[in-house]
Amino acid sequence: MRILFLGAGAIGGYFGGRLVQAAAAEEVGFLVRPGRKTQLDRDGLVIESPRAGDFRMPVRTIAAADAAPGWDIVVLTCKAYDLDDAIAAIRPAVDAGTAVLPLLNGMTHLATLDAAFGPGQVLGGLAAIQAVLDGRGVVRHLGSPPSLKFGERDGSLSGRVLALKAAFDQTTIVAEASTDIAGAMWAKLVFLHTVAAATVLMRANVREIAANPGGAAWLARLLDRNAAIAAAEGHPVPAKALEGFHGFFRGAPPSEASMARDLESGGRIEADHILGYLLDAARRHGLPDDMHEAAWLHAKAYETRRAAGRLPAG
Repeated sequence: MRILFLGAGAIGGYFGGRLVQAAAAEEVGFLVRPGRKTQLDRDGLVIESPRAGDFRMPVRTIAAADAAPGWDIVVLTCKAYDLDDAIAAIRPAVDAGTAVLPLLNGMTHLATLDAAFGPGQVLGGLAAIQAVLDGRGVVRHLGSPPSLKFGERDGSLSGRVLALKAAFDQTTIVAEASTDIAGAMWAKLVFLHTVAAATVLMRANVREIAANPGGAAWLARLLDRNAAIAAAEGHPVPAKALEGFHGFFRGAPPSEASMARDLESGGRIEADHILGYLLDAARRHGLPDDMHEAAWLHAKAYETRRAAGRLPAG
């Protein structure tokens, strides 16, 4: 199996790097920008992980001008706001035999990718990993063991999905070939939106929110409303998973969404793709939307202020 990753950052670099380390695929390539290509060609791909061990190895890098077809899987790990640029970058590498596996948050990217490549070529997928690309260009893995879920959106277990799972099974990554990938993506979105909406709106982490009167109950209420939206969309969160989510919030860890960190640092955020998407879904099904509207408006006001150059300096 030949697998191409768009980018070699925290997500693509980690998952692709572990495939390279295990020699688990016929070929693994990284389609990267010129600066990252120069760095990787000089230093190799470097991963630091207290759980799975450190890794440094030369990898195949590909410049945009050299992208060509022949790949079995192309993995996308970009932010939703970069999706159009990502599609343009991978288009020369996608032919009729290529499956596109997006590991983006939310659901909105699926329609965009379907329009670009056709529904039959677009898999569903999600990643669970805590990692960053630091200033040295090193992929630093933090937290729990990374995992992947992916699958055909019609629920079938195709040869390409099973082959991809077999490749990842040779690594330390827990990979699941799902027969209900849409349900899995909705379950993640329920949890992700709860963390993102809460930490963006409150400008605090989960522990700091829960420490205040009514904070824990507010988090639980938002989670239940998100679960109700998923159920209305035809993808109810399994009871065991939902209880696990509630347990997470009852434990009140010092966690915050990457969207909150991006907002605090003055970066771009996925306001419409995550917060706006569930707001629209709540309204579509006539469900309470006040909490969702407040979080989305807060994020959109930030985007407007950022565009006007009115963020605090430094």
